[in-house]
Amino acid sequence: MDLATIIGIVAGVGLIIFAMLLGGSLTSFVNAPGLAIVVGGTIAATLIMQRLNIVIGAIKVAMNVFFYKQASAKETIDNIIGLATIARKEGLLALEKEEIKNPFLQKGVNMIVDGLSDKDVENVLRTEMKYIKQRHKRGQKVFKFMAATAPAFGMVGTLIGLVQMLMTMDDPATIGPSMAIALLTTLYGAIMAFLFFSPMAAKLESRTQEETDRLEMIMAGLAGVMNGDNPRIIEQQLIGFLEPKERKAFEDKAPAEE
Repeated sequence: MDLATIIGIVAGVGLIIFAMLLGGSLTSFVNAPGLAIVVGGTIAATLIMQRLNIVIGAIKVAMNVFFYKQASAKETIDNIIGLATIARKEGLLALEKEEIKNPFLQKGVNMIVDGLSDKDVENVLRTEMKYIKQRHKRGQKVFKFMAATAPAFGMVGTLIGLVQMLMTMDDPATIGPSMAIALLTTLYGAIMAFLFFSPMAAKLESRTQEETDRLEMIMAGLAGVMNGDNPRIIEQQLIGFLEPKERKAFEDKAPAEE
């Protein structure tokens, strides 16, 4: 679970509720017509913009904001180094019997065992990586669209409230509810866009970049395995893909077997 996301949402919602309570009753900020306009309008526009299965898929992708688990970099590198050591000692065909958890790495190893050239292996894996990124971007696009649309429907609600208010100026009892819709829909749109949709789209984008970097690292490791490079050299190349804090796991480690 992504603790930063949970803390951010809880803190953001908590601060907004706290500010509302300081100014009066919380129920005064609840307006069903305003919520219907912003939430319903945003969902409707999103369904018009994109196919239903992609919108539903984006909701599943959104779970990556809260629940994101990637194999540790050390585990992945150790796996590749183990494969490189076996390949140097016993040959590439010996990799066939190895059990590999990472499906991307497994696919690359399968092609190596099948005798594909290094260029063919790279082309296939790059195509795989390209379409992984495209699938992720479809989900990001949905949330970016919702982030742009929610404030627009907040403005629509504001205009509706103002029109209703102006049409009933002769009845003071209707001015308050009409103004509530006018003001609260703008508030709802801003909260949905800037506390939820926009940050979620940005985090999903960063997740995609993290995964892309990991796949690039795996491809570099597979190239070293195919070339029969020294495992120690492969390890140092792969460590170059890591953040400084991730490199600490490799400090004072015994050299990989040659």
